[in-house]
Amino acid sequence: MNEPNPICVALDTPDTDRARTLAKALMPHVGFMKIGMEFFYAHGTKGYEAVAAEGLPVFLDLKLHDIPNTVAQDMKSLMQLSPCPAIINLHAAGGMDMMKAAADAVDGRSKLIAVTILTSLSNEDIWAVGFNAKQETSAHAASLAKLAKTAGLDGVVCSPHDLAGIRATTGLEFLTVVPGIRPAEGTLHDQKRVATPSAARTAGADILVIGRAITGSPDPVAAAQKILRELSYG
Repeated sequence: MNEPNPICVALDTPDTDRARTLAKALMPHVGFMKIGMEFFYAHGTKGYEAVAAEGLPVFLDLKLHDIPNTVAQDMKSLMQLSPCPAIINLHAAGGMDMMKAAADAVDGRSKLIAVTILTSLSNEDIWAVGFNAKQETSAHAASLAKLAKTAGLDGVVCSPHDLAGIRATTGLEFLTVVPGIRPAEGTLHDQKRVATPSAARTAGADILVIGRAITGSPDPVAAAQKILRELSYG
């Protein structure tokens, strides 16, 4: 493999043993693992450190969103985790001051990225909650990405459908972490704006967050290997 493995497997389970087993088995075949709210709320620091000890870099996906001081203090606490997350996130909709406070608290110890528009939200969904109905998700995502970059963040979480606008707005060095990845034969589940792994990479995704297509497979290792072959890594 001539470049870093872009697959980030989402260990969205409240079961510590299953999370550790998956992390250990998938380590040779993925580049990162994502620990999200489902697991972290169930097991906290001890659970995080037990799974992170398996050795894969961690994307800690807690999507913080609160007033600037609260988020800054949360980030300071999360920076005490061992090992420190490779990537951690918050919601760009929390605003410039919140993102700047978080960046100061992280102080370069993790890559800090901002969630733009969730992959479960369509145009109609964002308009229903008050976004400008004259703009589609891609325009709003690009605006939020620009705000995150101005605030000093390292990148964003975005739908594969929003990558073109974000790349045009922020440039190639801004990290793009992309969920909503489904193999061609995969099902949508609760996500609406999805793409295949190869299509997302072609569009400019740096890291592909893939959960159920791997962890829900009868053979997670084989599923990850198949995706790597599609990406011409295998």
